[in-house]
Amino acid sequence: MYMKTIAVTVNWNRVEDTLACIASLRAQRPVPPQVIVVDNGSSDDSVAQLRATVPEVMLIPSKRNLGFSGGYNLGIQQALALGATHVLIINNDAILAPNALATLLQYAAPDVGALSPVIYHALPNRVIWSLGGRTHPLTLEKSNSWVGQPDPGTLPPVIEQDFLTGCILLLPRATLETVGLFDEGFWLYYEDMDFSRRVRLAGLRMLTVTKAHAWHKVASSSGGSDSPSERYWMARSSIRFFRKHGGGWRMLFILPYRLGSALKTSLRLVTHGRVQALRAYWRGLRDGLCEEMQR
Repeated sequence: MYMKTIAVTVNWNRVEDTLACIASLRAQRPVPPQVIVVDNGSSDDSVAQLRATVPEVMLIPSKRNLGFSGGYNLGIQQALALGATHVLIINNDAILAPNALATLLQYAAPDVGALSPVIYHALPNRVIWSLGGRTHPLTLEKSNSWVGQPDPGTLPPVIEQDFLTGCILLLPRATLETVGLFDEGFWLYYEDMDFSRRVRLAGLRMLTVTKAHAWHKVASSSGGSDSPSERYWMARSSIRFFRKHGGGWRMLFILPYRLGSALKTSLRLVTHGRVQALRAYWRGLRDGLCEEMQR
């Protein structure tokens, strides 16, 4: 079967991470993918560095920051225009093991909408950052299996999930043509939860392939975990997600759960002296509630 895989990553002021990511893509065996880099309105000399260092990579400079979803959509559209049968999206602060892409492609099938490797915390760790996970049928809250634990080495070859992280996703062309691209209303965070839900509602499976491995620097683009930016966008995007997918009777379960979650997060931030992050978190909740929704 003919396959043409094109990898898409988005750079924003972190060219060193992007170059490491590209190196891991070029090291894929037996056939490395074509690589597209979208520069998401960087304010430094990222574009010049990328052109000088990796001239063989297709570079798409954006004059402004389009957010996670907008940046990836720009690259995905180009990949599809170039005839990709599969699009690999990968955070620029992630790297793949040399056989990861080939291993993912082994499990591509007509009923599979998306695939992901096991993603560890940054090298040299074997501590699991994400395997994807399940969503509660009433609250839509996600649960992540094995997060923060060492890889036991006994995981089944494939785990079917309700959602996969947008850090690294192998997406068949048919999936993108069926469910569409990322919702650009999710500037940062929860775009993968939204996309995963649309894939599942289309009747497609989502698989974690445990023999494919990758590593990720967590939250580097948003300033790190519990930074004001990370807390703001996590809060705002979570509200958008639950408003979009949690209408009707399900909201009776979502509202009390989300209120409890907000209070728990606030208490944690106060306890750790993260006053600016706390303020940003509540601004994000407010802005998410006030946002005009276009489904």
